[in-house]
Parts: sequence; structure tokens; C-alpha cells
Amino acid sequence: MNTLATATPATDYDTIRAAIRYLSETGPDVADLGRFARALGLTERQLTDLFRRWCGLSPKSFAQAVALDHAKSLLRAQESVLDTTYEVGLSSTSRLHDLFVTYEAMPPGVFRAGGAGIDMVWGAAPSPFGTAVVTATEYGMSGLGFADAETSIEQAFEDLARRWPNARFTRNDARIAPLAAQAFDPARWSADHPVRVVLIGTDFEVKVWETLLKIPVGCATTYGEVASHIGRPSASRAVGAAVGKNPISFVVPCHRVVGTSGALTGYHWGVPRKRAILGWEAGVISAAH
Repeated sequence: MNTLATATPATDYDTIRAAIRYLSETGPDVADLGRFARALGLTERQLTDLFRRWCGLSPKSFAQAVALDHAKSLLRAQESVLDTTYEVGLSSTSRLHDLFVTYEAMPPGVFRAGGAGIDMVWGAAPSPFGTAVVTATEYGMSGLGFADAETSIEQAFEDLARRWPNARFTRNDARIAPLAAQAFDPARWSADHPVRVVLIGTDFEVKVWETLLKIPVGCATTYGEVASHIGRPSASRAVGAAVGKNPISFVVPCHRVVGTSGALTGYHWGVPRKRAILGWEAGVISAAH
């Protein structure tokens, strides 16, 4: 059966995720793509076409884009990625291909009260990385997670909602759909119509998340560098914890933080998804040429 006949960008991710795991375990230089494709019920050409449709890269280019040596080269290329405007492989128009985000932080009292008195909507929408589960206030997106075969939509929502046990949540997929569509569509990333997000956490966490928003597409930084940037150079471990608690995945790019060695360390929604996001962003950069 040709599984590509009914595939869509939203459903491609299930196959892509399996391929990412395979490429991660074997490495791009020794992977037997033909054999792996057959195990998925595809030809090697179909698998390659799937990758190109999904992120604009071949499987090998995708794997190389998120390989350890690539992350290391990004870190070596810059004394401090957060203090420069360097962006890998992009021209002066590169900012048009980044996520333009405007944000505000809710008052600390709202955080301490567990969101008491706050009305939020939530819902599910398709994304390039599986089903996106989004929460939002009237001010903008307040949470973004993912559902897949291992994590149901309800479980992903509960993961986001437990941060705000006293908030009032109402499911409304129709209201969530345009927020998700803008976040995941590079054609709609515009400084004139930015993605609006609401950051709700401790003062320290918000500082870390604000710093993550300064990491450009195609770049990587380390937990230590983030700690130095916020004036807490010895707080790498605390920064790591704050990065792990980032409530708005993808939009607040915690996936661009790697270990000191360049290793793609843990990600709340799974390291394969972290690799997927980095590879997808590499495709956005490639399309900008």
C-alpha cells in the first residue's frame, strides 16, 4: 500500500518521527535508507520525497542538519550567539524567516495564585510535529504542547493545565486553530503581525524564556551561555530546569539550547521531536536561499 497517497503535512510526522529515531540511532553516513523505507512500506524515493515535502531537505541533509558536529560548529562559530545577530546561511532579510514574537509577562501574583480568576481556552490543531495542543488567554498563546501515539490530546492538555490549577479552561478548537496556524506557517511570520504569547512563571523562569526568544533560527546556544546572559553564570542547572518548564514549546525556542558539548539533550516533548524541529527549521533556512 502506498501510504503517501493519503498523507498530509500534518500526518507525515508519524513517519518522519520513526525515520528520525532510525537516523539518530544509526547516523546519516551508515543508515540503510532503502531497507528502512521498505520497513515503512515505502520506497527509498518515496521516503526522500516525504522528507522534502515535510521540511525541504533530503533525509541525509536533515540528519546532518541536527548532527552533533553541526551543533558544535554553531557554538564554535560564535563567541556568544545571544550577543550577536549572526544567523547561519541567511542574508540580511533573514529576520523575515524567523518567528516574530511579541510577549508580555503576567503579574507574579497571578502565578502564585495558580491562575485564579484567569479564563483560558484550549484546543488541538494540526502541526508539522504531530497534533499541537494549545492554551490561550485573551492576551495571546499561553501554552503549546504536542500529542502523538504515546501522548493523547487530553494528556498533553493536562500537562499544560496543571501549571495553572486554579484557572478556568474551556475547550474551543476553532479559537485555537488560527493561533496554531500562524505559529507553524513561515509565510505568516511577520513583524507587522507577530505571534502573541503570554509568559507566566517565576521571575527567574520568565527571564530565561525571554532569553530563549533571542536565539535566532538556525543557531544553538548552551545552558551556561543562557545563565551568563541573565547574570547568573553559576546557575546552569537552574536554567536547565527553567528551560524544561517552558510552557510554549516551539514558539519560545527551548529546542535551540544544547549541552556544552553540543549534544541534543532532553526535551519535554521528546528528543526525536527536538531533532524534528531543528531539521524543519533547517528547511526554512534552505528555502530562504
